[in-house]
Amino acid sequence: MMKNKIYNILKGKFLINEDAFKNWKFIIFLSLLALVMISSAHSADRKVHQIAKLNNEVKELRSEFVDMRSKLMKVKMESKVVAQMEKKGLKPSTNPPQKIIIITEKED
Repeated sequence: MMKNKIYNILKGKFLINEDAFKNWKFIIFLSLLALVMISSAHSADRKVHQIAKLNNEVKELRSEFVDMRSKLMKVKMESKVVAQMEKKGLKPSTNPPQKIIIITEKED
């Protein structure tokens, strides 16, 4: 009995008998479900690869930022600025700065 059922399934008789329409609907449903699952898995893989790529890009940009910031700190040093200005003919002032106070008279 059980052997006959398995044999009929392997032969595909469940697809051609009288109530095969129910079986076909179920098979089509399962096929569509499998396609959706495969599509979802591919989409998830694509997103994982994109996230990894963006993480690498963030690491590179962070490294570049740190490098540029250290270069900027060196360029902003007073000794470097003085050296650059001396090349252009400017020298630091020898006189200290003076505070200018402006007093305005009130008109009453």
